[in-house]
Order: sequence, then C-alpha cells, then structure tokens
Amino acid sequence: MCLAVPGKVIEVNGPLAVVDFGGVKREVRLDLLPDIKPGDWVIVHTGFAIEKLDEKRAKEILEAWAEVERAMEGF
Repeated sequence: MCLAVPGKVIEVNGPLAVVDFGGVKREVRLDLLPDIKPGDWVIVHTGFAIEKLDEKRAKEILEAWAEVERAMEGF
C-alpha cells in the first residue's frame, strides 16, 4: 500500500516546490509535473508531486482523511 497526500504549492524554485500540508511545509520534487505554479494543489508521494488536483478535489480528499482520523479515535 502506498500513501499519497494532497498539498498546496506555496513556492516554486525550478524542479523544487515548497508545499503546505495543513500547516506543515515540505520541499517536494516537481520532475513529473513541470508546469506547476504557486497556488496549485498536488498529490505528493515519497517527495514527488505525482498529480495536479483542483482545489475542490483536494479538499474532498482531505475531508476523507479527516473522517478516517475521527473513526480511529479511541483505538
């Protein structure tokens, strides 16, 4: 199983971007998606942006993760 997480691109510097994952900012490689710009939403897996998302879809995914987290409380 793999885990890919949506985040919002804050800054782009060549093949690298700073991506915000709900307040946690990380450097991400853009080798697979060279046309990304600040404000775009991306799915990130193992440090690489692997898919561009629209904001609506990104927020749907984040809400699904929040539901999983709420369901796991108390385990």
